[in-house]
Amino acid sequence: MSAEGYINRWWRIVGGLSMNLALGAVYAWSIFVLPLEKEFGWKRVDTAWVFTILVFVFGITFIFGGRMQDKLGPTRVSIIGGALNAIGFFMCTWTTSLPWLFFWLGGVAAVGQGFGYATPIPVMSKWFPDRRGLAVGLAVAGYGGGSAIFGPLGGSWLIPTYGWRTTFTVFGIIFFVMSMIGAFLLQNPPVGYKPEGWTPAPAAKATASKYEFSPSEVIRTPGFYFMWIAYALGTSAGLMVISQLVPFARGKGMSAALATTAIFIGAAGNASGRIFSGWMSDALGRLNVLRLMIGVSVVAMPILYYAGNTVLLFYVLVFVVYWCYGTQLSVNASTAADFWGTKNVGANYGALFTAWGVAGIIGPIIGGRLFDTYKDYQIAFYTAGVICAVALVSELLAKRPEEPATTAAKVTA
Repeated sequence: MSAEGYINRWWRIVGGLSMNLALGAVYAWSIFVLPLEKEFGWKRVDTAWVFTILVFVFGITFIFGGRMQDKLGPTRVSIIGGALNAIGFFMCTWTTSLPWLFFWLGGVAAVGQGFGYATPIPVMSKWFPDRRGLAVGLAVAGYGGGSAIFGPLGGSWLIPTYGWRTTFTVFGIIFFVMSMIGAFLLQNPPVGYKPEGWTPAPAAKATASKYEFSPSEVIRTPGFYFMWIAYALGTSAGLMVISQLVPFARGKGMSAALATTAIFIGAAGNASGRIFSGWMSDALGRLNVLRLMIGVSVVAMPILYYAGNTVLLFYVLVFVVYWCYGTQLSVNASTAADFWGTKNVGANYGALFTAWGVAGIIGPIIGGRLFDTYKDYQIAFYTAGVICAVALVSELLAKRPEEPATTAAKVTA
């Protein structure tokens, strides 16, 4: 491949990283939980709803963002998404009530998240048919790693020094600049593009579908529903931990600095899972990697509760749990492109991604409500382990869809 072609491809990954770093700071939401509860007297179940609404709206609007980018291209949809996300965070500066947070962070910013996140995955899938798992993993690693930057920046410096209101303001400005840079780098390749020197595998050995499934065809395949259930339940457990990480660590007696460091550790695990599990899935198969990581989560979730008493072990388990969570966000995206084609991948993956939106309801509610009921997170972590076990069974039942015989024959001809 020529140097120009190589650079041209990898600029798209830079764009995806820039966009997703700005969007992924939402995983650092837990740095705002204790300051908001202290100032307004809100309960844990109240603040948990902010993250719940955000993730649910994000998951739903991702469908529309995916459809729009399939028709309008990624740049325009990315600009809309990045701007809305930044405005939502910026307006949280003037929070005086929960409905205000629900609207600006759970509504406006979440719509921006759905539109912004809908663009890098299809772009990477089209530019990198030869290394799809790795490329998608690298692009969406920014979403997992955003909290590694903004968690410590906000939790260890901005909030203690300037307060949570200023932190929302600063975040909004930074997010706008980063997402606009990413938006102008996210462009589709020419129709029919393939890397220089790369030849697709023969049909018998191909890992990617040569048939372009429409969204209506996708939802008629049994494997879609098994994958959806596994995706929803597997990420519910991860979102439970993400939404409650700082309060959980503080409840175990850790200082604010140690608790904030856990966000950095988790973000590193989240980003690593997206990159390296994506790379592994290119070699080992998408479903095999998903099954492995969900299986690890079954064991790691309940152990994490007890690991909270030892800082080093706690960090190790947080890294593992976040890795398994991040794996599902990148490998499911690559799986959608492989199984159902790249032409409609925005809409098709959007349908599967609604599972993550539902997880945004299940996960934070498990953490917030069970904590308010029992004043401890033990039941929440055991519940997370159980739902991961159900997710594993569903993933084991998922199978690659068969291409419609008549149409596939025409495409081959």
